[in-house]
Amino acid sequence: MMARSNESDRSLGTTRRDFLKASTALTSAAVAGTLGARVFAGGSDVLRVGMVGCGGRCAGAAAEALTADPGARLVAMCDVFMDRVKDKRRILKEQKGDQVMVDDDHCFVGFDGYKHVIESSDVVLIANAAKFHPLQAMTAVQAGKHVFVEKPHGIDPAGVKLMAAAAKLAKEKGLCFVSGLHSRYDTRYAETVQRIHDGAIGEVISIEENFLRGPYGIIDRKPGLTELQWQCSTQYHFRWLSGDDVPQSLVHNLDRSRWVLREENPTKCHGLGGRSSMTEPIYGDVFDHHSVIYEFASGVRIYAFCRTTTGCHNDSSSVVLGSKGKADITNYRIWGETNWRSTARCNPYQREHDVLFAAIRSGNPINNGDYMVPSTMVTVMGQISCYTGKEVTWEQINQSDFYYPPRPEDCRDDMGPPSKAGPDGSYPVPKPGFTQMI
Repeated sequence: MMARSNESDRSLGTTRRDFLKASTALTSAAVAGTLGARVFAGGSDVLRVGMVGCGGRCAGAAAEALTADPGARLVAMCDVFMDRVKDKRRILKEQKGDQVMVDDDHCFVGFDGYKHVIESSDVVLIANAAKFHPLQAMTAVQAGKHVFVEKPHGIDPAGVKLMAAAAKLAKEKGLCFVSGLHSRYDTRYAETVQRIHDGAIGEVISIEENFLRGPYGIIDRKPGLTELQWQCSTQYHFRWLSGDDVPQSLVHNLDRSRWVLREENPTKCHGLGGRSSMTEPIYGDVFDHHSVIYEFASGVRIYAFCRTTTGCHNDSSSVVLGSKGKADITNYRIWGETNWRSTARCNPYQREHDVLFAAIRSGNPINNGDYMVPSTMVTVMGQISCYTGKEVTWEQINQSDFYYPPRPEDCRDDMGPPSKAGPDGSYPVPKPGFTQMI
């Protein structure tokens, strides 16, 4: 580990202790007057929490929400599979005891289950198939509920635009609207980015983003499932549900890049992608590798790579190259003319809920729409470029109303599967140079 340089800290006019004190000031101020500051659920200080989705991520978010606020109670849950609902209810009950108050009448199943959860809750946690995030977030905001919504915040231009409208409406109604892009809640990342902004590596020249790993969430096909149920059970491998790996995985990386670039958006991008080895039916209809180069008016380029292939080199990193050094955001490290590395600790998954519930209690709403929406659109732009093989401009993607059919509001439990396997059992994928989307 590289030794921390006190001289470098002085040259930036700050210290890690000073930064961390400043970065947590909002949370501390809000927490100071939490319980009793506002009333909910029929005049009590209970905050009713509902889960839309009962996979591992939403269960994690629920545990963090209940940890963040002793007055929070989990009261409703939904998923497309009832066994998931009851399994996660059991696990959360073991973890959080009396804070879990979900009776059988508030365990909902099916595509419309989210409506009942929203009706039963004050705070809605949305972490299911990303196709539905914008519709469900908008429905919750329209009903006057606070929202935590996982990434990605849309898988196509139409969805991202709906999420933008939901964030705007939440702001108008004074509701909290918090993103699962947890990097923004990691105080170590925040300090690293602040030092970049303060000139620790000079002028930013380029950024390399990597999310390279094996296939995510491989699930054996259970006997008795319909084709639609099978696709929903392995959502990350079907683009109509997940939007594929640039929105799903690189969204964290590209959100960090926009943060470094002071929220600048690219002017255009070009991408390469395809499916080389993960071709069996269990891998659905998504690509197994993507590369996207984003160009910015400032002259900076982002080189972004993601891959879901077994037996290959793995890497998860965000490396910023500057005129006076480099920064590795995910390792909280700067080297070159300035040498520094953070040794602080932070759980950003917990902190985002600490901030959310403190904001609700204090009556000072927090809204992450300003960065969560454009960061997601950047990933959608790159994914479509990979699928089509065409250069895509920022103007084009924001003018497009393309969506992966069916529309979220048209999904029904008895509908046919949107993706259909060919004679060999494999699912067709987009063909760069031939596929048209925008």
